[in-house]
Amino acid sequence: MWLSATVVTQGSVSPVFPTVREVLDLVPVRNGAPRLVAGTAGLDRSVRWVHIAEVPDIATLLGGGELVLTTGIGLPGDDAGLREFIGALADVGVSGLVVELGRRYVSGVPRVMAAAAERRGLPLIELRRGTPFVRITEAVHALIVDAQLTELRATEEIHQRFTELSVEGAEPAEVLRQAAELAGCPMVLENLSRQVLAYDPAGENAELLLDGWERHSRQIRPPGRTAYDPDSGWLVTTVGARGQDWGRLLLRWPATESTPPTRLTILIERAASTLALGRLIRRDAEGLERQIHRTLLTALIDHTRPVDEVALRAKALGVVLDRRHLVGVVVRHRADEPAGDAGTPDDEPAPARRGGRRDTDAEGPEAGPARLRDLAEAVSQAVRDAKLTALTSPLDDQAVGALLALPDPAAEEKALSAFAAALRRVRLDAAPAAPAARPARPLDAPDRPAGRTVASASARPVDAPPRAAIVVAAGSGVGSLREARRSLIEARQVAEAARRDPRDLPCYRLPHVGLAGLLHLLRDEPRLQTFVERELGPLLAYDAQHPREQLLGTLRAYLEQGRNKSAGAAAAHLSRPAFYERLARIGRILDADLDSVDRCLSLHVALLALDAVRTP
Repeated sequence: MWLSATVVTQGSVSPVFPTVREVLDLVPVRNGAPRLVAGTAGLDRSVRWVHIAEVPDIATLLGGGELVLTTGIGLPGDDAGLREFIGALADVGVSGLVVELGRRYVSGVPRVMAAAAERRGLPLIELRRGTPFVRITEAVHALIVDAQLTELRATEEIHQRFTELSVEGAEPAEVLRQAAELAGCPMVLENLSRQVLAYDPAGENAELLLDGWERHSRQIRPPGRTAYDPDSGWLVTTVGARGQDWGRLLLRWPATESTPPTRLTILIERAASTLALGRLIRRDAEGLERQIHRTLLTALIDHTRPVDEVALRAKALGVVLDRRHLVGVVVRHRADEPAGDAGTPDDEPAPARRGGRRDTDAEGPEAGPARLRDLAEAVSQAVRDAKLTALTSPLDDQAVGALLALPDPAAEEKALSAFAAALRRVRLDAAPAAPAARPARPLDAPDRPAGRTVASASARPVDAPPRAAIVVAAGSGVGSLREARRSLIEARQVAEAARRDPRDLPCYRLPHVGLAGLLHLLRDEPRLQTFVERELGPLLAYDAQHPREQLLGTLRAYLEQGRNKSAGAAAAHLSRPAFYERLARIGRILDADLDSVDRCLSLHVALLALDAVRTP
């Protein structure tokens, strides 16, 4: 249910501006015995101000939203002049016209005036008893000023609410929930590829709100960082920090209403700032040493501290990084979500903890952070068992990083193998024994296919490598601390891409990941999303406006068939003339030469990147 321009504060709803209907209910207006002659459809228009006029060309002095009061003594005497007068008021956007009878019009306003007002949906009201106009203006203006004070109080509440959310480091879902509650309107947070990150329907149907979202969102293109698109009815602002935009926040305001009030613009911008700040905040309950490890790794990745300072502080922890061969390593689970005991897959080993097992598989709000802490401890233990030196710490909510410091580049492969083997031993050592009722098999082994007998399962060689539930990935080794960031980021990207790799390699490296995998692991990178929009944005916007054509599929068929038009037409199930015509249209939309190898290569990479962005 849409609200009119309202302020929500302390559970009450107050109008920003009164409507014509509400003005008619004021005591000074009722004393004039008002009667609505025409324009019933406009009674819910907002009254921004009250203006008294006795000249026919008053419309040139108005700005819209005024309620005009007149006795009619200066109005035109001919029908054409009255029609022109009403049309001018309607064109400028006045809220309504109130005519006091008795001086110019005795029994009622002229029919031609009423007919013109009805056609334009302009409320036309007669006052059948004389009443001082000043009483009406005082009453309405007092109501407006009071509402504006309420607006200021609501704005103050917005600032206070979002300041608290920023300090608390609230999650995006909570930010949108409170923003939607204050606005009384649905809100959606999306990334640069128009994928929904969070939303709050404000009591509306969420499925209807998000149905065909990407196609709908691409048609919402207001100018500027914060602007209202009246065609779609969405108020939009860009979300980002430190010059890096990564999404848009949208608030739906019905196009049938007036432009959203300033309060909502303030609200959506404060919500966007809170979301951007929350993305920068990192909080974790770790020991001091773990915090320092994390601070140093984060400093290397984000360039927040000089490398000399990082090296000095790391040396104080016993991790020498100067004059060492450095290798970034990232370890993460193949699955993002922790599973409960009742539904834990057989390929999900227990958390690694020496000297006792903490039950982090139990479902609950702490399951994810607990699982990450256990993985971080397992990585630290594996570094010690492999007799390696490294900074280790969680990098985000899913991955644990390690920067190995090796004395010799030739020891890289040996060190990575030793670390991967030690990590697997640590995790298996922490795993509980298999229940007696189940056939013995490694905890990291995949589920047995349906129909496979116990005898065949037990026939598997004892030393067959189980499929690990974690991924170990390493970046390229570097010779200086200034280059360590590149190795760590590469390792994190490889780990993300390797999650869906069917192989079970002890340690994944960049050569193990193809182009599609590389683009998949970069799918959250705003620069990749910007590249997709730059290459394919006009075509995606065209498809959004012409859903029956879907030219993107035609382009895909052409590129996947190696630019062979005959093969592309067959793959697209189109005749060759129709296929050729579509390619020509695509070329015009994208302003691209589809016979150019370089241009088609760029478009093909953009298509693969689009697939990666759209894949959860």
